[in-house]
Amino acid sequence: MKHYSTHAIDQFTRHTLNDTSGFNWLMNNGYRELIATLDAIRDDKMAFKYLMDGKHFVLLAFVNAIWEDSKALKFLLDVKAFDWAACANIINGDDKAEEALNKLNKKHFVLLAHAIQSRIHEDGDRNVSPWGVMSNLLNFKKALKKDENNR
Repeated sequence: MKHYSTHAIDQFTRHTLNDTSGFNWLMNNGYRELIATLDAIRDDKMAFKYLMDGKHFVLLAFVNAIWEDSKALKFLLDVKAFDWAACANIINGDDKAEEALNKLNKKHFVLLAHAIQSRIHEDGDRNVSPWGVMSNLLNFKKALKKDENNR
């Protein structure tokens, strides 16, 4: 399991909040898997594949735990990735996980959780706006057309 420094998690948080300097730092310092993690959280299939091919199983489990997959959370606990498990639990509304990370001086994971939570809400709001609904309908129609062409 790869260890991520506080600084790397801080840069991941910056990237999550749309700060280009965070993205650039992650790219320039060999942390593409963290960029892919955010993309996977946002349901990018290629990002999932990138994480799988790179054997970033903790990050994959983190993504799935965010979407309330109990087996993924168990995996994180089994491999002692407690910070990632707590971060996912914060995103899912667990106040005790936040308290625990704060007591352990792991505020960077708390900030990451809130940044991801904010991004998920932002994406959700975009999907229910009039423009987002139209975009989703158009993408759905394109997907149907591709599916029909593949038959």
